[in-house]
Amino acid sequence: MRQRLFSKYFLATTVIVLISLTVMLTILTFVYNKNLSDTKYDTLSNVCESVLDFTNKKNDGSIGESELYYLVSNLASTSDTDVYITDTDGVITACSCKDFTENGNCDHSGSKIESEFIGSISKDKVNKLSDIGIYKNLHQVTASAIKSQNGETEGYVIATATLTSVKTLMRKMTRLYVISAIIPIVLMFFALYFMTYRMTRPLKLMSVAAKAMAKGDFSKRIPVTSDDEIGELAVSFNQMTNSLARLEEMRKSFVANVSHELKTPMTTISGFIDGIIDGTISEDKQRYYLSIVSDEVRRLSRMVQSMLSVSKLESGEFVLKNEKFDFKELLLNIVISQEQRIEEQCIEINGLDEIESVTVSADKDLIHRAIYNLVDNAIKFNRKGGKIDFSLKIDSKRMLFYISNTGNGIPQAELPFVFERFYKVDKSRSDNKNSTGLGLYIVKTIIKTHGGTVAVSSRENELTQFEVSLPLVK
Repeated sequence: MRQRLFSKYFLATTVIVLISLTVMLTILTFVYNKNLSDTKYDTLSNVCESVLDFTNKKNDGSIGESELYYLVSNLASTSDTDVYITDTDGVITACSCKDFTENGNCDHSGSKIESEFIGSISKDKVNKLSDIGIYKNLHQVTASAIKSQNGETEGYVIATATLTSVKTLMRKMTRLYVISAIIPIVLMFFALYFMTYRMTRPLKLMSVAAKAMAKGDFSKRIPVTSDDEIGELAVSFNQMTNSLARLEEMRKSFVANVSHELKTPMTTISGFIDGIIDGTISEDKQRYYLSIVSDEVRRLSRMVQSMLSVSKLESGEFVLKNEKFDFKELLLNIVISQEQRIEEQCIEINGLDEIESVTVSADKDLIHRAIYNLVDNAIKFNRKGGKIDFSLKIDSKRMLFYISNTGNGIPQAELPFVFERFYKVDKSRSDNKNSTGLGLYIVKTIIKTHGGTVAVSSRENELTQFEVSLPLVK
């Protein structure tokens, strides 16, 4: 079964937290255990020193033997230790247990401490874990030598303590640690669950929205609940969805428009041709109707050519054939080719005589196509008796070409979309119905391919201006 991102992230974080807490408990246990052990060794060392003082007092007659055993027994009971006094061979001669104090004899009397341990006792006291030959389990043991007045060893004092007390304290500490950690752990898990859910929920919604988009549903949007990377991703996803929805809407509109545009001229062509063939149209009118058929064929050709150009531009089939040419000469040729349309609409042309010659290195045919589309639009969407203004500026690296025309202009809300594929400003803005919504997209793609830029600005009911920037020949 596929494991979801939420489960992976939550489980991974949970494991990391539990491992961290376990490592922390292990470190605390080690430190606390060592501290307890050191403390107990200090206690055993103090017990040995006290017993040595008692034996010195017994030797100088300050206290009697019974008093010595009584003091040793009380000291051992108070410190929770066992104390043994041995001779030089390690044979126990005195013990801190109750039986020895009362009777002078006990189970330990006469027992011998293992010789290896006795041999390890030197001038300084010994601290180590050992069973000293009389215990079944390891004990903490501290031993010191009993010295005579002339410095000779007369015996040994051995103080021992079981490890049970340390283990009991460690169990209590561990239990306290676990109990005190339960509430924070539970709260942390709830917080972790909520944070993981909040982090992965936008991704899940994106998955659902992407599946819906694959089926043609572009209505779903991702709620933006943060300003972090996930929030930025949600914003980008929504922007992509909006663009795809707009593109899909334009595509449908384009298909509908093209279907209509193809149907109309084809119906016209078919009707007139059939009329000529069956004699419905008289011979004296055939030339007139054939000219109409010719215009419709050209319109169909332009439409198909535009769609083919878009297809080639998008697929990267165009290979730039750069050459040096005079941009002013190219512009003049384009304007002259449209002289008849300009005169029919009584359009005033300004600025051409002020443009200076400038050499650019580019694909001449593609640049011709881009500038032709801009001039064609300037004529097509101009008002009768309007104006078209041309200007050109040059800096050290680039050429800036401006073309503006009077007319209804473009609404500000539509300016960001005029260079997109299939986009058409409301057809009611022009009497010309031949636009396919591809001209400006072709312009933008061609200029961008040459490392340039194209921009548009407009004032409604006044003018529209396009700015083309192209790199110059070095």
